Amino acid sequence: MPDRTTRLLVTPGEPGGIGPDIVCQLSCHPHDFELVAVADPAMLADRATALGIELCIETVDLALEPQASQGGRLRVAPVHLSGAIRPGTANPAHAGYVLRCLDYAIDSCLSKSADAVVTGPVNKASIIESGVQFSGHTEYFAERTQTGKVVMMLASRSLRVALATTHLPLSAVPAALNDTELGSTIEILAKDLSTHFSIETPRILVCGLNPHAGEQGHLGREEIDIIEPCLQRLRARGLDLLGPLPADTAFTAKYLADADAVLAMYHDQGLPVIKYASFGETVNVTLGLPIIRTSVDHGTALDLAGSGRADDSSLAAALDMAAAMVRATQIAAAT
Repeated sequence: MPDRTTRLLVTPGEPGGIGPDIVCQLSCHPHDFELVAVADPAMLADRATALGIELCIETVDLALEPQASQGGRLRVAPVHLSGAIRPGTANPAHAGYVLRCLDYAIDSCLSKSADAVVTGPVNKASIIESGVQFSGHTEYFAERTQTGKVVMMLASRSLRVALATTHLPLSAVPAALNDTELGSTIEILAKDLSTHFSIETPRILVCGLNPHAGEQGHLGREEIDIIEPCLQRLRARGLDLLGPLPADTAFTAKYLADADAVLAMYHDQGLPVIKYASFGETVNVTLGLPIIRTSVDHGTALDLAGSGRADDSSLAAALDMAAAMVRATQIAAAT
């Protein structure tokens, strides 16, 4: 395995939010990887000045070998904005810039000019108001990398929660569950836990859809008709799966002690638990992509932009996890 410094690209996201703030704040400290912001250099310089941060901003050439980042210096891959930025205000006119930053980072990772991308928070409403259909980073990365199936997972030091369905109305969740989609989700989760997290045979807890996991069909039949048959099929192939479990049982110490991840059936079945337990230290990971992508677990926090009160701990965790995933993937590829 080559002894090469890892290059992480970070997209600050909505320029009027706290993304630029936390990128500037983290650049005050040295890292054992190269941190490159994909953003407008002038915007970052203005935000650093507003925050009272002395930061040397320099343009990076991704064709050169990466070098570990020094504190007080921020390397930038320039993507230019048009128009003034007001911290605390999300502007649909900046949606194109936000997406260009994402495109640059994705293309750089696909071409192997960078090892991973870490995304800051975007304002979905502003992007949609600009005329672009945008349901989230997860779906955007899947489309741009031409990946048919991806899995959203939030991870902290003590818990990993993946989702069988993501940004759907609750009423649409039952119809979205079928053997093919659920089986593919579990296979991607198991594979990437092995490849990116060095877990040889991951143990996955699978939640039921209904209260009490359907109560033997009295509270719904999705567990009997879809989830359990899918789990049986995958167990026969060697996957270590427990469930379907009632969600209020799966998220207890008895079961979590031996689990590497929990698969929730829908967004708000699983994510409130991990965010309650680890908010600020939780990382959003997109599994199944041909590149490594992590993200913060919070939104744009417009009310904090430019104030100096933004917490950069989630971005720090996302960067550290991306770097660890790169190392694990390199080790897996070398064995």
